Amino acid sequence: MAITITEGWSGPGSKDGKLTVVEPRDNALHPADSKWAFEHWYFDARLDTGHTVVVFLQKRRPEEPPGSKPVVEVVVYHPDGTRRQVIKHYPHMAFEASAEQCRARVGHNIAELVGTEPLPVHRVRVAEDGIEFDLTFTNRTPSWMPGQGWTKYGDSDFFGWVVPGPRAVVSGTVVLDGETIEAHGIGYHDHNWGVGNMPRIIDRWHWGRLYTEDLSLVYAMVRTQKRFDHHESKPLMLALGDTIVLSTGEVTVTEGPLEHHRDAHRGYPTWLRLETAASADGVSEASVDLRLDVREVIHGHDLLDDVPVVGTRVGGALLKPIVRRLVGEPGYFRFLSDFELTVTIGGDTRVERGRTLHELVALH
Repeated sequence: MAITITEGWSGPGSKDGKLTVVEPRDNALHPADSKWAFEHWYFDARLDTGHTVVVFLQKRRPEEPPGSKPVVEVVVYHPDGTRRQVIKHYPHMAFEASAEQCRARVGHNIAELVGTEPLPVHRVRVAEDGIEFDLTFTNRTPSWMPGQGWTKYGDSDFFGWVVPGPRAVVSGTVVLDGETIEAHGIGYHDHNWGVGNMPRIIDRWHWGRLYTEDLSLVYAMVRTQKRFDHHESKPLMLALGDTIVLSTGEVTVTEGPLEHHRDAHRGYPTWLRLETAASADGVSEASVDLRLDVREVIHGHDLLDDVPVVGTRVGGALLKPIVRRLVGEPGYFRFLSDFELTVTIGGDTRVERGRTLHELVALH
């Protein structure tokens, strides 16, 4: 029996003729009784120093089993390309969050809404294993979510996504082993929640965004497994200055030839292209043609290394071949890519080029 998949677009079609106004509660805790409920808050910033910093505060990772502990994940990508990552689980009682607005705590690590006028302002404070962030994210674009922010898989399972900070000015401090860096740069914040055994539903997803002087683009492509007919949800947002000019899921996604990555133990597409058709019945008459050519894999990771016993040296040698036959080759990639972005807004076409980071998570 086929599973019905629905997306929350306002229409017509799989796009937004009218933008949803994102409220503070959309970025708050979404309480759920299901053991398969998951939720996390994500922030990242590219600093003028060349560092990229990432923070996850997670009630439960969607790829971990029910009952898993809350997680704090902190990543620093240094200008020389090296990476430092801390992943720490906390007791269940160490997590708390408001259901009214963004205020999430895992242990002593906190993300919270600290201002709303004229646009949202968030603050993140984390300290783990010699890495400390105290960063303020001041929005330069309005908050956004595609339609009502959800994709439903059948009657009970769903995946929610809101982007409270599509583009933000970042300020504050980063401390690395006692050395303080005055942080200035450009940042991003989003929030996911849902219910369901996501590794059983989702095959893979692409996610990324890019910025030029006055354009901001955010996209995702989530593909389900074969049992869900390889359905693809493809939300994309384009903003010009402080105005969102396109919110659509009617995107053609094309992947380039695969190249094998030794550390991730699987292949990745060497380029990615996203195209939308011009339409006057969405938020505005706008279209996008984006090509991303992978310049460097700055992080390739075999997700089986995160599985207890399987991820150990001895256990992995014995069990990984068996597990791969059962679940495939799950892997994570963060890419540095050259982009060429062609946008048409109200009949005016422009081409922008640069570099950006984006991700691929393949669960199978």
